[in-house]
Amino acid sequence: MSIIIKDLVHVYNPDSPFETVALSNINFKIEKGEFVGLIGHTGSGKSTLIQHLNGLLKATSGKIYINDLDISQKDVKLSEVRKKVGLVFQYPEYQLFEETVFKDVAFGPFNLGLEQKEIESRVKEALEIVGLNFEEIKDRSPFELSGGQRRRIAIAGVIAMKPEVLILDEPTAGLDPEGRDEILAQIKELHSKYKMTVILVSHSMEDIARLVNKIIVMDKGKVALIGTPREVFKKADILEKIGLGVPQITYLVRKLREKGIAIREDVLTVDEAKEEIIKLIRGKKHA
Repeated sequence: MSIIIKDLVHVYNPDSPFETVALSNINFKIEKGEFVGLIGHTGSGKSTLIQHLNGLLKATSGKIYINDLDISQKDVKLSEVRKKVGLVFQYPEYQLFEETVFKDVAFGPFNLGLEQKEIESRVKEALEIVGLNFEEIKDRSPFELSGGQRRRIAIAGVIAMKPEVLILDEPTAGLDPEGRDEILAQIKELHSKYKMTVILVSHSMEDIARLVNKIIVMDKGKVALIGTPREVFKKADILEKIGLGVPQITYLVRKLREKGIAIREDVLTVDEAKEEIIKLIRGKKHA
């Protein structure tokens, strides 16, 4: 499922003393099956932007195409769009409300009017995708589980709708390192195994660098940069000017290069740095 944004503008409280331009002249395309990172400092327009992609917010002007369907048209059934574009808000566990895990994950599929057998199949599959055992957890209350488990249950509720696009707004916010790594591993598997288009909003440059294949950088309601991780993080000066940065390992590599160590300039992840350092050590041994 492709997404095309053309000249998107969103104004909060128009024609009032509180008028605020949140998005201005946004243009980009996301191809089917891409893993996109959306970054920008607080107030840059990220959350406003993603809420347009399944019709939660209506554009002041501009066009939003989901598979060639202009969802900004008045006659579009947004309920149909939301079946295809799943949005997981920050701290989604706060939206859990049913008495059992099964009922919570089944809520979306039930409202699609599916048969009970299909609902059960979807709930089981969604829970397994996020790393939870269906039989062990289905009858438990979500409120007696850990924060990381509740986060995964909330994500499973969206996955059970079988969207073609999955948008996640800071899915690891507030989690401990182990819980964060588990959630990110499951998101990566979702993308690779199910060929789902994924849009990940994150403040972690490290996570973005190792997961996505395209980055969209927002600043003051506009797209400041767009490109592959190597293309975007190569422009550290621009990122720093708008209050962002590059992965910490990239700064380390720069320091090594300043000291005359011949290591690749475009290293973005710890694994890449490890490979480069091993090559250097082996090269010296054979010299």
